[in-house]
Amino acid sequence: MSDQTINLSPELYNYLLSVSLREHPVLVELREEMKSHPVGRMQISPEQGQFMALLLKLMGAQRVLEIGVFTGYSSTVMALSLPDDGVLVGCDISKNDTNIARKYWRKAGIEDKIELFLAPALDTLDRLIEEGQEETFDFCFIDADKSNYLDYYEKCLWLVRRGGLIAIDNVLWYGRVVDATVDDKRTNKIREFNKFLKGDSRIDLSLIPIGDGLTLARKR
Repeated sequence: MSDQTINLSPELYNYLLSVSLREHPVLVELREEMKSHPVGRMQISPEQGQFMALLLKLMGAQRVLEIGVFTGYSSTVMALSLPDDGVLVGCDISKNDTNIARKYWRKAGIEDKIELFLAPALDTLDRLIEEGQEETFDFCFIDADKSNYLDYYEKCLWLVRRGGLIAIDNVLWYGRVVDATVDDKRTNKIREFNKFLKGDSRIDLSLIPIGDGLTLARKR
Protein backbone atom coordinates (compact mmCIF):
# COMPACT_ATOMS: atom_id res chain seq x y z
CA MET A 1 0.00 0.00 0.00
CA SER A 2 1.04 3.59 -0.54
CA ASP A 3 -1.01 6.69 0.07
CA GLN A 4 0.27 8.45 -3.08
CA THR A 5 2.02 7.58 -6.34
CA ILE A 6 5.78 7.31 -5.89
CA ASN A 7 8.38 9.56 -7.53
CA LEU A 8 6.12 12.49 -8.32
CA SER A 9 7.00 15.91 -6.95
CA PRO A 10 4.42 17.27 -4.49
CA GLU A 11 3.48 19.95 -7.01
CA LEU A 12 2.95 17.49 -9.86
CA TYR A 13 1.10 15.04 -7.62
CA ASN A 14 -1.27 17.75 -6.38
CA TYR A 15 -1.86 18.84 -9.96
CA LEU A 16 -2.67 15.25 -10.95
CA LEU A 17 -5.28 15.09 -8.20
CA SER A 18 -6.68 18.54 -8.97
CA VAL A 19 -7.49 17.72 -12.60
CA SER A 20 -8.57 14.08 -12.31
CA LEU A 21 -9.64 12.93 -8.86
CA ARG A 22 -13.39 12.51 -8.30
CA GLU A 23 -13.52 11.18 -4.76
CA HIS A 24 -16.69 10.12 -2.98
CA PRO A 25 -17.23 12.18 0.23
CA VAL A 26 -17.03 9.02 2.35
CA LEU A 27 -13.63 8.24 0.87
CA VAL A 28 -12.46 11.78 1.62
CA GLU A 29 -13.57 11.33 5.23
CA LEU A 30 -11.82 7.96 5.52
CA ARG A 31 -8.62 9.38 4.09
CA GLU A 32 -8.74 12.24 6.60
CA GLU A 33 -9.13 9.77 9.48
CA MET A 34 -6.15 7.77 8.25
CA LYS A 35 -3.87 10.80 8.57
CA SER A 36 -3.79 10.17 12.32
CA HIS A 37 -3.66 6.37 12.07
CA PRO A 38 -0.27 4.91 13.11
CA VAL A 39 0.11 3.08 9.78
CA GLY A 40 -2.28 5.16 7.68
CA ARG A 41 0.27 5.23 4.89
CA MET A 42 -0.67 1.61 4.20
CA GLN A 43 -3.94 2.55 2.51
CA ILE A 44 -3.95 2.83 -1.26
CA SER A 45 -3.70 6.23 -2.90
CA PRO A 46 -6.91 7.88 -4.10
CA GLU A 47 -5.75 7.95 -7.72
CA GLN A 48 -5.06 4.21 -7.56
CA GLY A 49 -8.49 3.60 -6.09
CA GLN A 50 -10.12 5.60 -8.87
CA PHE A 51 -8.09 3.68 -11.46
CA MET A 52 -9.22 0.32 -10.08
CA ALA A 53 -12.83 1.54 -9.95
CA LEU A 54 -12.57 2.45 -13.63
CA LEU A 55 -11.23 -1.03 -14.43
CA LEU A 56 -14.19 -2.63 -12.66
CA LYS A 57 -16.64 -0.52 -14.63
CA LEU A 58 -14.90 -1.25 -17.93
CA MET A 59 -15.07 -4.97 -17.15
CA GLY A 60 -18.67 -4.88 -15.99
CA ALA A 61 -17.42 -6.61 -12.84
CA GLN A 62 -19.95 -8.09 -10.44
CA ARG A 63 -17.79 -10.19 -8.12
CA VAL A 64 -14.59 -8.91 -6.50
CA LEU A 65 -12.17 -10.64 -4.14
CA GLU A 66 -9.92 -8.55 -1.89
CA ILE A 67 -7.01 -9.98 0.08
CA GLY A 68 -6.06 -7.42 2.70
CA VAL A 69 -8.91 -5.07 3.64
CA PHE A 70 -7.09 -2.87 6.20
CA THR A 71 -9.36 0.09 7.04
CA GLY A 72 -11.44 -0.17 3.91
CA TYR A 73 -10.44 2.47 1.37
CA SER A 74 -9.93 0.01 -1.48
CA SER A 75 -12.97 -2.11 -0.61
CA THR A 76 -15.13 1.00 -0.38
CA VAL A 77 -14.02 2.47 -3.69
CA MET A 78 -14.46 -0.89 -5.43
CA ALA A 79 -17.85 -1.71 -3.89
CA LEU A 80 -19.13 1.74 -4.88
CA SER A 81 -18.25 0.82 -8.47
CA LEU A 82 -20.16 -2.46 -8.46
CA PRO A 83 -23.80 -2.78 -9.53
CA ASP A 84 -26.49 -3.05 -6.88
CA ASP A 85 -26.29 -6.85 -6.94
CA GLY A 86 -22.48 -6.87 -6.94
CA VAL A 87 -20.48 -8.66 -4.26
CA LEU A 88 -17.07 -8.00 -2.72
CA VAL A 89 -15.51 -10.76 -0.63
CA GLY A 90 -12.88 -9.38 1.76
CA CYS A 91 -10.15 -11.30 3.58
CA ASP A 92 -8.38 -9.90 6.63
CA ILE A 93 -7.27 -10.90 10.13
CA SER A 94 -7.59 -7.59 11.99
CA LYS A 95 -10.89 -6.91 13.73
CA ASN A 96 -9.75 -3.43 14.79
CA ASP A 97 -8.84 -2.29 11.29
CA THR A 98 -11.88 -3.83 9.65
CA ASN A 99 -14.16 -2.23 12.25
CA ILE A 100 -13.04 1.09 10.78
CA ALA A 101 -13.79 -0.30 7.33
CA ARG A 102 -17.28 -1.38 8.42
CA LYS A 103 -18.02 2.14 9.66
CA TYR A 104 -17.32 3.59 6.24
CA TRP A 105 -19.12 0.79 4.40
CA ARG A 106 -22.22 1.74 6.37
CA LYS A 107 -21.75 5.46 5.64
CA ALA A 108 -21.38 4.73 1.93
CA GLY A 109 -24.44 2.47 1.89
CA ILE A 110 -22.48 -0.53 0.56
CA GLU A 111 -22.33 -2.79 3.63
CA ASP A 112 -24.78 -5.25 2.05
CA LYS A 113 -22.44 -5.74 -0.91
CA ILE A 114 -19.51 -6.86 1.25
CA GLU A 115 -18.84 -10.25 2.82
CA LEU A 116 -15.91 -10.11 5.23
CA PHE A 117 -13.96 -13.15 6.40
CA LEU A 118 -11.81 -12.60 9.50
CA ALA A 119 -9.34 -15.46 9.15
CA PRO A 120 -5.98 -16.16 7.52
CA ALA A 121 -6.56 -15.38 3.85
CA LEU A 122 -5.16 -18.67 2.56
CA ASP A 123 -7.73 -20.51 4.67
CA THR A 124 -10.52 -18.34 3.27
CA LEU A 125 -9.32 -18.85 -0.30
CA ASP A 126 -9.19 -22.62 0.21
CA ARG A 127 -12.72 -22.47 1.61
CA LEU A 128 -13.97 -20.59 -1.46
CA ILE A 129 -12.36 -23.16 -3.74
CA GLU A 130 -13.81 -26.05 -1.74
CA GLU A 131 -17.25 -24.43 -2.02
CA GLY A 132 -16.97 -24.56 -5.81
CA GLN A 133 -16.36 -20.86 -6.44
CA GLU A 134 -13.58 -21.40 -8.98
CA GLU A 135 -13.68 -18.95 -11.87
CA THR A 136 -16.57 -16.96 -10.38
CA PHE A 137 -14.69 -13.72 -9.60
CA ASP A 138 -14.12 -10.96 -12.13
CA PHE A 139 -11.39 -9.12 -10.23
CA CYS A 140 -9.01 -10.00 -7.41
CA PHE A 141 -6.95 -7.44 -5.48
CA ILE A 142 -3.95 -8.67 -3.49
CA ASP A 143 -2.63 -6.23 -0.90
CA ALA A 144 -1.56 -8.21 2.16
CA ASP A 145 1.59 -9.80 3.62
CA LYS A 146 4.26 -9.93 0.95
CA SER A 147 5.69 -13.32 1.95
CA ASN A 148 2.48 -14.99 0.76
CA TYR A 149 2.02 -13.08 -2.50
CA LEU A 150 2.77 -16.07 -4.71
CA ASP A 151 0.42 -18.33 -2.71
CA TYR A 152 -2.36 -15.72 -2.89
CA TYR A 153 -1.78 -15.32 -6.60
CA GLU A 154 -2.02 -19.05 -7.29
CA LYS A 155 -5.29 -19.30 -5.36
CA CYS A 156 -6.66 -16.28 -7.21
CA LEU A 157 -5.87 -17.94 -10.52
CA TRP A 158 -8.28 -20.68 -9.48
CA LEU A 159 -10.94 -18.21 -8.38
CA VAL A 160 -10.87 -15.57 -11.14
CA ARG A 161 -12.67 -16.24 -14.42
CA ARG A 162 -10.94 -16.39 -17.77
CA GLY A 163 -10.48 -12.83 -18.93
CA GLY A 164 -10.65 -11.62 -15.34
CA LEU A 165 -7.99 -9.51 -13.65
CA ILE A 166 -5.73 -10.05 -10.68
CA ALA A 167 -4.27 -6.78 -9.37
CA ILE A 168 -1.28 -6.95 -7.04
CA ASP A 169 -0.17 -3.94 -5.00
CA ASN A 170 3.26 -2.76 -3.81
CA VAL A 171 5.24 -4.49 -6.54
CA LEU A 172 7.76 -1.62 -6.65
CA TRP A 173 8.05 -1.69 -2.85
CA TYR A 174 8.99 1.98 -2.37
CA GLY A 175 11.84 1.51 -4.86
CA ARG A 176 13.59 -1.11 -2.72
CA VAL A 177 13.30 -3.75 -5.46
CA VAL A 178 16.12 -2.02 -7.38
CA ASP A 179 18.26 -1.12 -4.37
CA ALA A 180 21.14 -3.62 -4.27
CA THR A 181 21.83 -2.76 -0.61
CA VAL A 182 18.39 -4.03 0.44
CA ASP A 183 18.35 -7.76 1.14
CA ASP A 184 15.49 -8.37 3.58
CA LYS A 185 12.99 -11.22 3.22
CA ARG A 186 9.98 -9.16 2.10
CA THR A 187 11.91 -7.28 -0.58
CA ASN A 188 13.38 -10.50 -1.93
CA LYS A 189 9.94 -12.11 -1.98
CA ILE A 190 8.59 -9.27 -4.11
CA ARG A 191 11.57 -9.48 -6.46
CA GLU A 192 11.01 -13.22 -6.85
CA PHE A 193 7.29 -12.70 -7.35
CA ASN A 194 7.76 -10.06 -10.04
CA LYS A 195 10.24 -12.27 -11.87
CA PHE A 196 7.86 -15.23 -11.67
CA LEU A 197 4.94 -13.29 -13.13
CA LYS A 198 6.98 -12.10 -16.10
CA GLY A 199 7.49 -15.73 -17.11
CA ASP A 200 3.96 -16.96 -16.37
CA SER A 201 2.30 -17.96 -19.66
CA ARG A 202 -1.12 -18.27 -17.99
CA ILE A 203 -1.59 -14.51 -17.93
CA ASP A 204 -1.28 -11.26 -19.87
CA LEU A 205 0.80 -8.83 -17.82
CA SER A 206 1.32 -5.13 -17.21
CA LEU A 207 2.99 -3.33 -14.30
CA ILE A 208 1.51 0.14 -13.78
CA PRO A 209 3.63 2.79 -11.97
CA ILE A 210 0.73 4.05 -9.89
CA GLY A 211 0.74 4.14 -6.10
CA ASP A 212 3.60 1.86 -5.07
CA GLY A 213 3.40 -0.15 -8.27
CA LEU A 214 0.34 -2.14 -9.36
CA THR A 215 0.64 -5.29 -11.44
CA LEU A 216 -2.32 -6.31 -13.58
CA ALA A 217 -2.48 -9.97 -14.56
CA ARG A 218 -5.27 -10.99 -16.96
CA LYS A 219 -6.11 -14.68 -16.83
CA ARG A 220 -5.91 -16.20 -20.32
